[in-house]
Amino acid sequence: MPLETIEDKKRVLREMLFARRFEERCYEAYVERKIGGFLHLYPGQEACVHGVMEAARPGFDYVITGYRDHIHAIKCGCDPKAVMAELYGKATGCSRGYGGSMHLFDVEHRFMGGYALVGGPFPLAAGIAKAILMQGGEEISICFLGDAANNQGTFHETMNMASLWKLPVLYVCENNLYGIGTRIDRSTAVVDQYKRVCGYNIPAVQVDGQDVEAVYEAAKEAVAHVRARKGPYFMELLTYRYRGHSMSDSNAYRPKEEERKWSRRDPIIILRDRLVEAGAMTHDDYKRMDDEILDEIENEIVPFAERSPEPRVEDLERYVLADDDSCRRA
Repeated sequence: MPLETIEDKKRVLREMLFARRFEERCYEAYVERKIGGFLHLYPGQEACVHGVMEAARPGFDYVITGYRDHIHAIKCGCDPKAVMAELYGKATGCSRGYGGSMHLFDVEHRFMGGYALVGGPFPLAAGIAKAILMQGGEEISICFLGDAANNQGTFHETMNMASLWKLPVLYVCENNLYGIGTRIDRSTAVVDQYKRVCGYNIPAVQVDGQDVEAVYEAAKEAVAHVRARKGPYFMELLTYRYRGHSMSDSNAYRPKEEERKWSRRDPIIILRDRLVEAGAMTHDDYKRMDDEILDEIENEIVPFAERSPEPRVEDLERYVLADDDSCRRA
């Protein structure tokens, strides 16, 4: 899915704008108490997953991430209605209503899940990459994580293992500067995250995570490296989340001037303005696009989630363990 033509860029603009409006509607549903549990939103970081996955092969390559996972699942091909239904805890959700926001899963589209344990996806992504090698596949494993996850022991253990075994895995650090409410320079000795893999002989790059085209160009090189079986690659994307860590976060710890500075580099507006300056679209075109997205979310996606049935009590023990027959067949 190359990001090369004007039409490609307009499509990705729509996808990023859809992601923004989808997340904003999730915020509203949470306030309305239609979504429960934890909810970690993605506004401000849209260029990260879209830029990387445009250089990869969504639905073919395996993707795994942490708990800020809604847009990653959708970009991999998961039906937005199934994502919203999962957030509502409904049986039509992509995890049948049992996972919720932090545990989306769609094996059909090779989205291998969002995980609540910080740093947990590092070794899982390496395991997926090892399986690809053993089976002789052409896929790669892509792992998205926040900057705070790199302080976990699993980060160092996995980087060493991935480099030694030359695993086909791409690690993408979405560095939004904060681990919950702690700024990175208060918790991490080396704030430039791409430098932290030099001790494991892994090529790495730091990229402007607010510019989807810059992310895409860097990701093309990274994906080509990994797919050519040259070993792992590490990308650090400098980005910013516009809301708090989760819905329980008042976001009082961040300087307002810092928030204003990053809002002036909104990834959606950056791409929109480039297309307007190139004469490829007008502000009216953008408004129509936005209206169509809002209409889709309000009249198709949310009603689907609200009308969907609750999980059945009699299914409580399903999808927990394989039955005996399944074990014997395996």
